[in-house]
Amino acid sequence: MSKTMIHVEKLVKKYGNMTAVNGVEFNVGAGEVFGLLGPNGAGKTTTIEMLVGLRKPDSGTATLSGFDIRKQINKVKEVIGIQLQSTSLFELLTVHEIMQMYASFYPNHVSIPELIDEMLLTEKKKDRIKALSGGQKQRLAIALAIIHDPAIIFLDEPTTGLDPQARRTLWDIIESLKAKGKTIVLSTHYMDEAHVLCDRIGIMDQGNLIALDTPSRLVKELQSDSAIEFTLHADEDDTFIHHLQRVTQVTRRQEWYVVYTDDLQVTLIGLIQHSQEKNLKLQDLQTRTATLEDVFIHMTGRSLRE
Repeated sequence: MSKTMIHVEKLVKKYGNMTAVNGVEFNVGAGEVFGLLGPNGAGKTTTIEMLVGLRKPDSGTATLSGFDIRKQINKVKEVIGIQLQSTSLFELLTVHEIMQMYASFYPNHVSIPELIDEMLLTEKKKDRIKALSGGQKQRLAIALAIIHDPAIIFLDEPTTGLDPQARRTLWDIIESLKAKGKTIVLSTHYMDEAHVLCDRIGIMDQGNLIALDTPSRLVKELQSDSAIEFTLHADEDDTFIHHLQRVTQVTRRQEWYVVYTDDLQVTLIGLIQHSQEKNLKLQDLQTRTATLEDVFIHMTGRSLRE
């Protein structure tokens, strides 16, 4: 077991009658990428903001690299780097100028030219920030967060709003930070991102941590290897679906069905045979492996994207 870098104990944050974070607890080991996965409003950002000193917990506490967030927040800030959802940058400065400015805030910092290169910003180092694309601004925000070589890095929804190529570029950067031994807390509502990048995932919903494990074990707990998706007209009898062989769960939204099974071939053959016998029209039929999205639906009855 690696050294515990983050220890979170019964964190609570309330706003009036609304509990944004409800007694969250978890540990993060050294060099681990730990994901907080959940829909918007689940409490991911509030949890991170408490850990980095931007919001005061109503109760509970946490230690980062051994420093208590309530009693030693200045020490905490020395060992962390933060990229928040919305980072306000000085738009008229160049990439190199703002990195020099941020480096001046710390007694020690990494090599600016090397960091610019690592963030794939070499060709943009003389450009003003206002001229950068969304993906370039996010890479710059990460560069500013790690310029003092922190042991722990917080990335709050780093790829939201980016195109697929920009997202993949950021994934590569996060994996390179992990390869350097950095401890990373990543919040996201993209299940594919969490599955690819995270060693372990805490699933949050309505302020609660409802599951915590590796991505593969979370999916395995569904007891379903595969999912069959299709549409069926609302006026057609669907009761047979629940009685197909090897089906573990069925979810439905209007005309759209998702059937989870631990034996795809057996369930699929039964589905097609029955639909032919009853002259039912299955449309948009496709099969896939179960995902973290399915785990969330199984636990909450809702999609991550709702």
